[in-house]
Amino acid sequence: KKEDILDLNKHLEKRILVKFHGGREVTGILKGFDALLNLVLDDVAERLRDWHLLDETRSLGLLVCRGTIVSFIAPVEGIKEIPNPFLK
Repeated sequence: KKEDILDLNKHLEKRILVKFHGGREVTGILKGFDALLNLVLDDVAERLRDWHLLDETRSLGLLVCRGTIVSFIAPVEGIKEIPNPFLK
């Protein structure tokens, strides 16, 4: 049996940040996943990408994410956001 590259079991029922190819970002509670990194997230909020709406989000509810477009996964707990030094 092949070993999974990423063990998401420890993040089940916890809030995670997911970034997709193309720039979209969402946070949600991880409800399930498979070996292809297809994800099921609940209580999802998408961060809007428009530069003048930096802190705006929209609620999406339940979301099924296709693993082929996922580029980044991280737990929300323990992440500290810093101001963008390139925006003035």
